[in-house]
Amino acid sequence: MAADYEKITYEKDGRIAIVTINRPKRMNAIDPQTSFELKAAMTDFKDDDDVWVAILTGTGEKAFSAGNDLVTMSEMMAGKVEFSREMTRAPFGGITRDFECWKPMIAAINGYCLAGGLEIAISCDIRVAAENAKFGVPEVTRAIIPGAGGTQRLPRMLPQGMALELLITGGRFDAEWALSYGLVNYVVPADQVMPKARELADAICQNGPLAVRAAKESAITGLEKTLADGLDGENEFSRRVVTTEDAREGPLAFAQKRPPEYKGR
Repeated sequence: MAADYEKITYEKDGRIAIVTINRPKRMNAIDPQTSFELKAAMTDFKDDDDVWVAILTGTGEKAFSAGNDLVTMSEMMAGKVEFSREMTRAPFGGITRDFECWKPMIAAINGYCLAGGLEIAISCDIRVAAENAKFGVPEVTRAIIPGAGGTQRLPRMLPQGMALELLITGGRFDAEWALSYGLVNYVVPADQVMPKARELADAICQNGPLAVRAAKESAITGLEKTLADGLDGENEFSRRVVTTEDAREGPLAFAQKRPPEYKGR
């Protein structure tokens, strides 16, 4: 199944949704329409019970996304495009804020992943990068700040000094650096980025989907709590999941020495 959009492509392949930023001539830069379409596609993914994992990527080999479309932004700031209406249709990139989704999201990063492109990638759960991928949040070099979650997510993902250096110098770093600090999960040859992302998505789809979502929600929400409160929350998630049909199917399939058939209920 594929849906029609102007600046992205969105398809569903079995249990996997593939969302692709499709502006290769603009290095997959994000303008308000692209953000709106990304939000629409990712909301459909979130709400579709038959789809369990999303892969987010960019068209071509040059860029995952070079970030905000500065040409469009300058036109909006000059009054050529109605600024407030366009900017409030959707959060930047669709998922960088006001998007709570407990289904797993994988970023398949090809080429440049800069500014808002990096902010989109770090809004996902798992990141696979090409060996030639380049990263950075260079907004301060244009007298703006990483305002799509960069100033909040990077200090939570990197040592504080490293995060601040990136944020206030606007410097770039390569895929191996990103891997060494855990900002990406895998670095692979460029032609293996999507296959690796699909491998991970397929592995996730072998698991009980309700348990996967509960594990993600428990982990993410627990970061905002004390350990004791987090453990209490984990216990509640566990109680909820163990009553599902899938939770009965898992041990039964093991006992019968067959693959489980999870249904998400």
